[in-house]
Amino acid sequence: MPDRPAESPGEKLTDITRQGENPTTAPPAIQRHRTVLLWVMAASALIVFSLLSFLVETRPSFPIDLRITLAIQSIHSPFFEGLMRVISWPGFSPQSILITLLVAFTLYIYRLRWESVTALLGALLSGVINELVKGLIARPRPLAEVVDVFAVLDSYSFPSGHVMFYITLFGFVWYVIFTVLKRSLLRNFLLGLLGAFILLVGVSRIYLGQHWASDVLGAYLLGGLVLAGTILFYQWGKKRFFVYQSHSPFGVSKN
Repeated sequence: MPDRPAESPGEKLTDITRQGENPTTAPPAIQRHRTVLLWVMAASALIVFSLLSFLVETRPSFPIDLRITLAIQSIHSPFFEGLMRVISWPGFSPQSILITLLVAFTLYIYRLRWESVTALLGALLSGVINELVKGLIARPRPLAEVVDVFAVLDSYSFPSGHVMFYITLFGFVWYVIFTVLKRSLLRNFLLGLLGAFILLVGVSRIYLGQHWASDVLGAYLLGGLVLAGTILFYQWGKKRFFVYQSHSPFGVSKN
């Protein structure tokens, strides 16, 4: 019996996504509802972030920030400390750059060309916006005289660059996996792993003494806005320039 030719990464991806595809799109009314909901959530996040930014710029510190930091740092456990260091590690340079390129390359070799391009653009946009806002607010990082600082960083504090990077890059990959892969243990594992990194990175930045809780909250809000824009851009380009589109929870048409 002749050997079967080895499948390419793109063929393997087709195999694990075919059963997860929905042959029909959501009704127009549901699509409009989901689009309106996304815009309402984005507008709400923008309003809250703007208010938080004003408060951060006009007040040197918040008492609740210190209380939250002291509460988290009161967890004395080698395992917890190691976990926090591991969670934060991918967000530092140069590994953040290498991880972004690896994600884009992986998507590309699996024939997810537009996803690859969008992931790169989203990560780049997140970094640029983060640096601009940090320069405008110019909030100092927590001081070692007040909390435990595991490593002193020389950049500004608000909003957290780690959190924005995670929620934009890992959040977009989460979205792609959710919409492309059929339900399976692998899909659930990847979604859970990425979700854990996104949720825990905020805790790790506070625990390591490199950000206040308000820095983290602002980053989740602003990063969520960047992620929403990245997804909308992805959906716009996918419908117009690429023939393959898996089922989307936002009701995007599938070519």
